Amino acid sequence: MQAYMYLLLSVPLGAIGQVLMKWGAMLTPAEVTGSVWHRNIQMFTNAPILSGLGLYAVSVAFWICGLRSIPLSKAYPMVAGGYIIVFVLAAVIFHEPVTLPKMGGLALIALGVLVLAIS
Repeated sequence: MQAYMYLLLSVPLGAIGQVLMKWGAMLTPAEVTGSVWHRNIQMFTNAPILSGLGLYAVSVAFWICGLRSIPLSKAYPMVAGGYIIVFVLAAVIFHEPVTLPKMGGLALIALGVLVLAIS
């Protein structure tokens, strides 16, 4: 049971990490004066990106702990839950469009994960 808790923590942490990295990428000016190296340093050292990378690292650690006792074929479909979390957060935070085809795709993903989980 503890292994499933690791996986259930891993998925939302990874999704939130992705959202933070997107936010940080949006904060980085498209044209920064100086070299490419300077631009890359600025991009990878802003707070949202560093926070997102940190959450992603914690997510990976939890994932590995969960994989110790759960078969990969049973655990991996849980990653799809991150798609749903990111979709909702992107709509709320970044005002990305919510369309019927996207919602249908997410419903298919959720159904697929459900089928895999009960099989």
